[in-house]
Amino acid sequence: MRLRFLSILLFGWLALNAQAQTDTLRLLFAGDIMGHSTQIKSAEVSPGVYDYRPCFRYISPTFEKADLVLGNLELTLPGQPPYTGYPMFRSPDALAVALREAGFDILVTANNHSNDARGPGVVNTIETLRRLGFQQTGTFKNQRERDLFYPLMIYQNGFKLALLNYTYGTNGIPTAPPTIVNLLDTMQIAADLAEARARKPHFIIAFVHWGSEYQTEENAGQRQLAHFLIRHGADLIVGAHPHVVQPIKLETATLPDGSKRSAVVAYSLGNFISNQQKVGTDGGILFGVELLHREGVPRAEVGRYGYVPVWRYVHRNAQGKTTFFALPAAKSAPADLPMPEEAVRAMENFLARTRAHLRGIEEWDW
Repeated sequence: MRLRFLSILLFGWLALNAQAQTDTLRLLFAGDIMGHSTQIKSAEVSPGVYDYRPCFRYISPTFEKADLVLGNLELTLPGQPPYTGYPMFRSPDALAVALREAGFDILVTANNHSNDARGPGVVNTIETLRRLGFQQTGTFKNQRERDLFYPLMIYQNGFKLALLNYTYGTNGIPTAPPTIVNLLDTMQIAADLAEARARKPHFIIAFVHWGSEYQTEENAGQRQLAHFLIRHGADLIVGAHPHVVQPIKLETATLPDGSKRSAVVAYSLGNFISNQQKVGTDGGILFGVELLHREGVPRAEVGRYGYVPVWRYVHRNAQGKTTFFALPAAKSAPADLPMPEEAVRAMENFLARTRAHLRGIEEWDW
């Protein structure tokens, strides 16, 4: 009798424990991946041969701690010269190779530079990323591909996610048919979010190119659009384009029935890597989110979230050769990378500004 009683207790404990099981998915978002002419020249190791892999050697260990790493590819991959920086960003495919080896899994490509290499550039960017094993969304080779592959459905660690991506514009460069660049058209976004909800994902993410360049606070238009996205089902919103870090906030939208719905909004992650020189553009943040999914519950929820500050350092060796590095700013300078005092102070200043701006948001020591 006692043995039977203990067996019942054990069975009950196991059943309760199974009900309480919660899966975790760690997401890491990077900001603007730029390709200025100085970066292209720096990566050229011999005439017409490029290697960007050193740029990410110090940040890739951080990526290894995430289940998925996502970034905004703010350039095109035309597949052939001429390779150019601002204002028409056309980078060698070698940059994508380095990003993949560094640990990026997903790249969004709807931004104001999507059409910098015209229609063929849109197509080659997509095909190159696919060939390298990336998942990609935001731009499409044609309407059929958008119909088939949008919203982008992501399956990882038992989670089913929907990812959407849009841009405010393409710098006045028209999109060449049949290619498509997702624009911030609220009617289309509402339809896309309805489609995303119909596919019953655990979580819906919107990665949006918006806001005003070099402004460290979000504007009213961003807040209005964030509330629109939340009302229509977005569970998390990540922003890009200002090239500086903007706030991370919990925004609440009112639904038609008067109820409330909230979501975390990271308004701008700043630059992941670039050669921009304006104040605040010398770095950005990696935005980290832990998603929690309890067994038997249809939707995942946000657990912890926080940021990792990343600073851009341009190193010049004794021969005058430069290398652009994305460095985890909260850590000391790498032992094998001699940085002059001026650079160390600049990194410390960036870190102090970023921490002050994001006060109250957890800084992750990944």
